[in-house]
Amino acid sequence: MGADLEPGTLLAAYRRGLFPMPSGRPGDPMAWFCPVRRGIVPLDGLRVSRSLRRATRDFEIRIDTAFDEVVASCADPRRSGGWIDEDVRTAYGALHRLGWAHSVEAWREGRLAGGLYGVAIGGLFAGESMFHRERDASKVALVALVGTLSDAWAADRLLDVQWLTPHLASLGAVEVPRAAYLRGLARALQLPLPGAFSSVAPALGGWSMGAPDGPEPDGPPRRETDR
Repeated sequence: MGADLEPGTLLAAYRRGLFPMPSGRPGDPMAWFCPVRRGIVPLDGLRVSRSLRRATRDFEIRIDTAFDEVVASCADPRRSGGWIDEDVRTAYGALHRLGWAHSVEAWREGRLAGGLYGVAIGGLFAGESMFHRERDASKVALVALVGTLSDAWAADRLLDVQWLTPHLASLGAVEVPRAAYLRGLARALQLPLPGAFSSVAPALGGWSMGAPDGPEPDGPPRRETDR
């Protein structure tokens, strides 16, 4: 409990396997978690349904063109299970402007339809939140993220989803013990950033990817993933 959300604090926490979560009412101390069993998505284990595979052709994927809008949409107070407060929005906005936090966005006809954001440090991508305004848009963003991470270092990259839920499990997420997560984290932190995050292009065009079947994940218990 405690500490601040300054960029150096956040980066030090992620490098040690910790992530923050507001602990209660505004002004209460920040809570920091390193779960005993950690949810991750193996990059070679993502499951994508036929309908989602078709949906990937309907959206344009962009990276870091609307980060603040993605976070604001994830923080919409009308969504159940919301946890993103103004302090969190400000903190991750600062990380983004320093080049550490990134958004993967699904666009259709010039409108932001859904997306996700998280923190990228070397080979770690710590997913924080996702949202959709159109069917399958957040799932398409997740498929694009996995594609972005699936490069020559994919075997040691780490896509952290923090907590496992039934929906995440149906998508291919698994739980690993804390010790195994921390060993994988140590390897991932030694890797270079994926090219899309180290030199962000304004758009990736009609990015698409095929894979086996599986539905969209819901969020972890502490926070709503598609939120």
